[in-house]
Amino acid sequence: MSSKTITRTAKAIPLGTRSILAVSLASVVGLIAFLWPFLAAPESAVVAHATDAPFFFALLVPLVLVVVLAQFADGAMDAKSIALLGVLSAVIAALRPLGAGVAGIEPIWAVLILGGFALGPGFGFVLGSVSLFASALITGGVGPWLPFQMIAAAWIGMGAGLIARIPVVQRFTSNHPWREVLLVAGYALLAAVAYGFALNLWFWPFTVDLAPAIAFQPGAPAVENVAAWLRFSVVTSLGFDIPRALLAAGLILIAGRGVLIALRRASRRAAFDHVVDFAPHDGVANTSDPRTPSGT
Repeated sequence: MSSKTITRTAKAIPLGTRSILAVSLASVVGLIAFLWPFLAAPESAVVAHATDAPFFFALLVPLVLVVVLAQFADGAMDAKSIALLGVLSAVIAALRPLGAGVAGIEPIWAVLILGGFALGPGFGFVLGSVSLFASALITGGVGPWLPFQMIAAAWIGMGAGLIARIPVVQRFTSNHPWREVLLVAGYALLAAVAYGFALNLWFWPFTVDLAPAIAFQPGAPAVENVAAWLRFSVVTSLGFDIPRALLAAGLILIAGRGVLIALRRASRRAAFDHVVDFAPHDGVANTSDPRTPSGT
């Protein structure tokens, strides 16, 4: 009987109970930061301080992200996962200046989505936040918008990892690598457009001199403001969002299969969440320590 090695799908950063709670807390704060214009009453302090609310959230969201990263670091990350995180973050940071957001040409989203899909939701969440922060330092893109970019990118990376672990998706893509690539490309199309729409929320409520049909109206019903936000996004940012989505999906279709293979091979060699079962060889179990030289 030949020896057999059984390996589970690797997750570089496992999500434990505390990590799930920390991610949930960060996501709740992020949702509040993005959605409060639709929920706040006109007489509330948030609306009354509309000019400084983005800066308040810009300080709050990074603090929560620090808590999340601390929870990951509390026994969930080791030197190997940190090294892989550093490599992919460096790749994204190096790629971001190539597009600099011109006409939505941003190749970083293909790397982020493939990383999250291959290495798990926890890794995708951390990769999204860390890589956007690092790339902002390189490109000079530090400002009140950065925390919103970080949490949105973290959600995109985490979403890719969660999709990969849905049983129906696993059955659909099992032994069909091109189905997997098409699925990831489709997710990239939606995620890249959603990112652009979501990022509009950090400044749209405070933009002045807009036409009434696309302007935020404090105290108006949430449905009306949501409709105005969607119209604003279509008019102002869709021309950037569609090229971003098409580029991300195109890069994944071209290189996604090879990148997924490389990332999974790297995760297996790093032994993230690795389980090995040694079956008997020719009826005799191999109980020797491979690190011990023969004859000792």
